[in-house]
Amino acid sequence: MTLTKDKKIGLIGDYQLHGSDTGSPEVQIAILSERISYLTEHFKSHSKDHHSRRGLLQMVGQRRRLLDYLKKKDISRYRDVILRLGIRK
Repeated sequence: MTLTKDKKIGLIGDYQLHGSDTGSPEVQIAILSERISYLTEHFKSHSKDHHSRRGLLQMVGQRRRLLDYLKKKDISRYRDVILRLGIRK
């Protein structure tokens, strides 16, 4: 597994909006970004792993949809997430 339980809990703690928040767009985007960065490094040494590449493209699309939703709902939260994660748009 690419994301250990401790790392996931840490990400949720960093990006949650309130104490019991585990599913807000910010948290989901942060978790997807961590998984995407892991897979990006994975492909540097495993260039022929096309099955995982398809999963990476799906994750990138899901993150894009979540970012578009957040941009439509609250532009300030969108800008904050973009800056904190270092995602370019």
